Amino acid sequence: MNDYTSLFKRATSQLEALSKLSSTKEESIETMLEKNSVSRRDFLKWTASITAMLALPAHFTPLVADAVKLANRLPVIWLHLAECTGCSESLIRTNSPTIDSLIFDYISLEYHETLMAAAGWQAEENLENAIKNYKDRYILLVEGGVPTAMNGQYLTIGAHARTGLDLLKHTASSAAAIFSIGTCASFGGVQAAAPNPTGTKGVDKVISKPVINVAGCPPSEKNIVGTLVHFILFGTLPALDNYNRPKWAYANRIHDLCERRGHFDAGEFVEEFGDDGAKEGWCLYKQGCKGPYTFNNCSIERFNQHTNWPIGAGHGCMGCSEPDFWDTMGPFEKPIDDNLLMGLNTTADNVGTTLLTATAIGIGAHAVSSLFAKKNEEK
Repeated sequence: MNDYTSLFKRATSQLEALSKLSSTKEESIETMLEKNSVSRRDFLKWTASITAMLALPAHFTPLVADAVKLANRLPVIWLHLAECTGCSESLIRTNSPTIDSLIFDYISLEYHETLMAAAGWQAEENLENAIKNYKDRYILLVEGGVPTAMNGQYLTIGAHARTGLDLLKHTASSAAAIFSIGTCASFGGVQAAAPNPTGTKGVDKVISKPVINVAGCPPSEKNIVGTLVHFILFGTLPALDNYNRPKWAYANRIHDLCERRGHFDAGEFVEEFGDDGAKEGWCLYKQGCKGPYTFNNCSIERFNQHTNWPIGAGHGCMGCSEPDFWDTMGPFEKPIDDNLLMGLNTTADNVGTTLLTATAIGIGAHAVSSLFAKKNEEK
């Protein structure tokens, strides 16, 4: 309780300081949401869900609401490096505006190559003005890996043909906080897959300042917005795991919170796509699901306005929020160790984690039952 009291005081002080800064929007967020048919009740429900997602007590909900209302006090610069724009699409592509996507209409988004109207020389001028006018105050969000080979010449951007490497270092030097959005920015992504001729790296391997990795290919819109709201609320980085990912989003394995976990424990596995087990929603481990090795909250937050997620749609987790997943998690439709021996997966340590006892028991039970079933058939 003392920790929460201290956090509450810190958040209150942070919001008081932000409220003294000038607003970049003429209308309030309430007016903006109302124009988009979002009621105050819906907004409060949304802030309550964000509060819970950030693992904060319910009495923080009014502070989270105030943080969102003050979101336009901290300008945002969003860089696109070596990527597919899928992380931006995760945030903005919905069949109707969500509060998560509307937040990015309300914040002071100074530069975003996909969303801004400016192009060419004007776009570059806007970026330089934002860096100058909001020095040490803006939040930098980076989407995409950073090619470093040939001094970064594998990626050049804009009318001045500036390398992504140089642009990142220049922009990061004056940022108040830096977030790597997606696995490419966090760990290099597919661009860093072997043999990686472009020398692509994650943002935190290129600059010396602290970086929050919001991993995923793509991450959910909730994880992007939640990370931003946390910084606005407290003015500090959240608790991070060994890969600099926010613990509130990446502390649990996909496997632990999976809707098919009961079938795993019962030894009920899909043997091939389209079989009766697949139709019944059985465990996809034998079809290559990397849930036991992957840390993310996909099963809770989901995608497409909380509609579904890969495992719910019938395909195993690909491990996309883990470092080097293109090299360590493949083939994507086969278990990492295709030769299961009583549930012991001998290659688990290679991806930085091990199967817990329940995992071994589940696969072991299935292996034993399969063995007896095979002997009975032979008789």
